[in-house]
Amino acid sequence: MPKYLIEASYTLEGVKGFAKDGGSKRREAVEVALKSLGGKLDALYFAFGDPDVIVIMDAPDNVSAAAASVAINATGAVRLKTVVLLTPEEMDAAVKKTVNYRPPGR
Repeated sequence: MPKYLIEASYTLEGVKGFAKDGGSKRREAVEVALKSLGGKLDALYFAFGDPDVIVIMDAPDNVSAAAASVAINATGAVRLKTVVLLTPEEMDAAVKKTVNYRPPGR
């Protein structure tokens, strides 16, 4: 299953909700959201500043990861940045592919 790194930053509204609910309840909410898409939470950490939260998750595909991002961003409580993570084996396969590319000016 593909892995994704999420960097989340709370808005003022999100910080107020977080202060009320706490970290464990936020982790539970993320687990429920991911499970509803067929995904799984690998890790969730809180950080000082931007980003406020770092998540590593599994999702069945990019569409599912995008669905989670859109739904969470639409609440207005959190802004997400999603990064697709690749395994070393996937990078091995990538560097073996031939790409017909011409740099600008050449």
